[in-house]
Amino acid sequence: MKFTEEHEWLQEEGDLIVIGITEHAAEQLGDVVFIELPEVGTEVVRDDEVVVIESVKAASDILAPLDGEIVEVNEALTDNPALVNEDAQGDAWFFKIRPSDLTPMDDYMDEAAYKDFVS
Repeated sequence: MKFTEEHEWLQEEGDLIVIGITEHAAEQLGDVVFIELPEVGTEVVRDDEVVVIESVKAASDILAPLDGEIVEVNEALTDNPALVNEDAQGDAWFFKIRPSDLTPMDDYMDEAAYKDFVS
């Protein structure tokens, strides 16, 4: 698993990358009440706004950490956005992307570096 400074996690799953937000980000947001997911088939460029997440405290945009195509979204979050608070780094993944280039993965932090970053 890799982590961004924007508190996203990325996990390789075959030729896809699964993306969500970290437990730290979920704690900072508070109770999540709404999530707007991207459309499957959308082509994104790194740093494009891809997901809108709203909580009782704030609204935030989740940025694409890689260039590629959105190939799957987690529809369970539409019906139950609070899943982010329950299992941010598991069942509450946001989308899967087929990256056009994996090179940026090298720029992201491993778990130990991320723990240092948030402390």
